[in-house]
Amino acid sequence: MTATVESARTYEVRTYGCQMNVHDSERLSGLLENAGYVPAAQGETADVVVFNTCAVRENADNKLYGNLGHLRPSKVGNPGMQIAVGGCLAQKDQGEIVRRAPWVDVVFGTHNIGSLPVLLERARVQREAQVEIKESLETFPSTLPTKRESAYAAWVSVSVGCNNTCTFCIVPALRGKERDRRPGDVLNEVRTLVGQGVLEITLLGQNVNTYGVEFGDRLAFGKLLRACGDVEGLERVRFTSPHPAAFTDDVIAAMAETPNVMHQLHMPLQSGSDRVLKAMRRSYRAERYLGIIERVRAAMPDAAISTDIIVGFPGETEEDFQGTLDVVRESRFANAFTFQYSIRPGTPAATMDDQIPKEVVQERYERLVALQTEISWAENRRQVGRTLDVLVAEGEGRKDEATHRMSGRAPDNRLVHFAPGAETPRPGDVVSAEVTYAAPHHLVADGPALRLRRTRAGDAWEARQGAPAGAGPGVMLGMPSIGRPAPLPETSGCSVS
Repeated sequence: MTATVESARTYEVRTYGCQMNVHDSERLSGLLENAGYVPAAQGETADVVVFNTCAVRENADNKLYGNLGHLRPSKVGNPGMQIAVGGCLAQKDQGEIVRRAPWVDVVFGTHNIGSLPVLLERARVQREAQVEIKESLETFPSTLPTKRESAYAAWVSVSVGCNNTCTFCIVPALRGKERDRRPGDVLNEVRTLVGQGVLEITLLGQNVNTYGVEFGDRLAFGKLLRACGDVEGLERVRFTSPHPAAFTDDVIAAMAETPNVMHQLHMPLQSGSDRVLKAMRRSYRAERYLGIIERVRAAMPDAAISTDIIVGFPGETEEDFQGTLDVVRESRFANAFTFQYSIRPGTPAATMDDQIPKEVVQERYERLVALQTEISWAENRRQVGRTLDVLVAEGEGRKDEATHRMSGRAPDNRLVHFAPGAETPRPGDVVSAEVTYAAPHHLVADGPALRLRRTRAGDAWEARQGAPAGAGPGVMLGMPSIGRPAPLPETSGCSVS
């Protein structure tokens, strides 16, 4: 069933949290455009505002209700406006959202994002809030219409949900047990995206390397990486986030032996203390984690490795924290997403004894950040003088307009700001540039670009620029099939893997 709406109605999707949510928001946009809505112009208050929420981040509920409060005057002034709340916080709070913010029209959960257009129409007709939360997955999200935000890079979900029971994490309770897609379905979507111009895909799963558990093949993820190597026109394959406990040597071999799988690995550590890892219910220890890194670097000496770390978990001692610093020193991470532990109601860790005082957590956090910044900077300085193939990106460089540079990602996912040269590349094109300067979190290539390769992805980006508003370029309806016409980051995968 598809809701019928006036074509002039506009929408905006506001996203919080991880790559899972970013990709879900692409689906929400696709659903709304398929139902006749059009994106709101920049600076315009949309007729429909959708909040795709996260329950992992600190003060997620305060941020949501604060933003809902800011929209209340707009809703009062325009009774036809609708506000919807979905995602992990909606799955957790359910009817509490409407109780605290009665001007909200729709609340939907992580398992039924496909219901959004119908719920909006029902709320409009019945003139009352609609709260619909499913306790299990209604349909695999990848069968839904999807409006891809990028013409040159795309997320592809291989699984949803999580079978782990980490004591700091509420995600399994909100997204359910792991559900895996069949490999053929994943590869069909990849081929379709490549046919549309996409050069880079990121395979996405809560614990991406446990892919195959549902259909009984523990080597399925390595096989999937190798199969991606056979997709003609696919230049870069990444994945996030693997779990150290399930990391197998066949995946390392697939990374090293498949030319289009990038030598880049984001693998959450969370803590370098075995005692804390046990309290977190993380089913590996520091020695195993370091062993994986050692084997990855033996197979791929140029690999860039990043991680997630939580500081101040309940009961963490100074000795435990020193264990984390030791692992960071030995691992030589290219970068790390570091988090101060904060209580998440509904998790086992929330009721543990020995909650660490805020000032102690802050001081340890600052020491960790200082150490990792020093390491990141040293690792980046090793790139100076190297010539890198940079996939030109859109919106990566916040200061590009002032510096007259452009930005993109190297094969190992490092951010590179570069001087464009005589011919201006398009997002999706590939520039070869020599690194002239390194900062802790980016590289600079200020010499002239050595080579510009115009790509199908750049063509796809350019075609989007000429598309009429609301035409929905990049909206893919349902599951792609073979033969069908073929197109940090600040986030780190929920920091839960």
